[in-house]
Amino acid sequence: MLVAVWGIHNDALSNELVEEGFISIGWSVIPNLHSIGADRDSLKRALAGAYPDAKAGAIPVWAGILYRFGFEMKEGDIVIAPYRADSTLNFGVITGEYEYIPEASVHPHRRKVRWIKTGVSRGLFPQEALYEIGSAMTLFRVKKNVQVFMNFLNAGPDAVAPGMPLDSIERQAADDWIETEPSAARLDQFTHDFILKTLLLDLSHEEFEHFTADLLRAMGYEARVTPYSSDGGVDVIAHRDPLGLEPPVIKVQCKHTAAQQSRPDVQRLSGTLAHGELALFVCLGSFSKDALGYERERQNLRLLTGADVVELTLQNYDKISARWKTRIPLRQVYVVDRASEGR
Repeated sequence: MLVAVWGIHNDALSNELVEEGFISIGWSVIPNLHSIGADRDSLKRALAGAYPDAKAGAIPVWAGILYRFGFEMKEGDIVIAPYRADSTLNFGVITGEYEYIPEASVHPHRRKVRWIKTGVSRGLFPQEALYEIGSAMTLFRVKKNVQVFMNFLNAGPDAVAPGMPLDSIERQAADDWIETEPSAARLDQFTHDFILKTLLLDLSHEEFEHFTADLLRAMGYEARVTPYSSDGGVDVIAHRDPLGLEPPVIKVQCKHTAAQQSRPDVQRLSGTLAHGELALFVCLGSFSKDALGYERERQNLRLLTGADVVELTLQNYDKISARWKTRIPLRQVYVVDRASEGR
């Protein structure tokens, strides 16, 4: 049986999707889809009645999404769910049929999922694949880059070539146009991906340490990089005092990798702290649940994910040195701001 790969966006729910093992979509005033039936015209009529102020062009798009979610998706299909909070990807296998949960206050249309890889850095994948799963639609079929994602699931990160160039976008049928519309959200994600991949692929570990120090300077800190390869796990020393004589001292560890960092990784940095010192752990991936729990336990520790580094780069771009602006060339533009159709 052919396994389909689906992409799904969900900005209404967050951690509960992974912790409780499900995916969901909105349109909460629409009743159980089985009561309407596997018929697009019936779904259109239900949507038009429930959302009388909706634009006419939105109704068939929404009906297509509800039809796919309720009747096309099958047990065993793969689902890719971008998680906007930390700019990572979650991969799962659909394990249940469509369900309508009437007591759910948000997103009653659901399917059970067994998550197999979570918190995966976007920096591991070629830009073309990231562009496809950045579709403006809430739910869509992944078509062009199925093999890229299956290679990752079957053989791990080494089977993926993240440096692959972005192919030219082919002309598409009208029904597919919305999936590649260059809206504000898509271009914003494209920019975030570009920065992350540049830091990950174009910089060496030593350069990433210097970039981190320069980013801290742009944020108002004094920072210096420790001698390379003899730093004992501390890559950058930062402080507010121009001479570095007054507390607190911030010890920074830089991990130039998209791999998820564990609690023991973070604890090793904490072990270098003297009384009154602070720790900052910077990586280009994400942190495990246990590592994040350890951060909550320690008042003198802060963890920065790849998404955090990208966001801080954007916020302080005008203040970072020309050396990095040459590597990460950006400019501000106005783009179309298209509201999500996820209801």
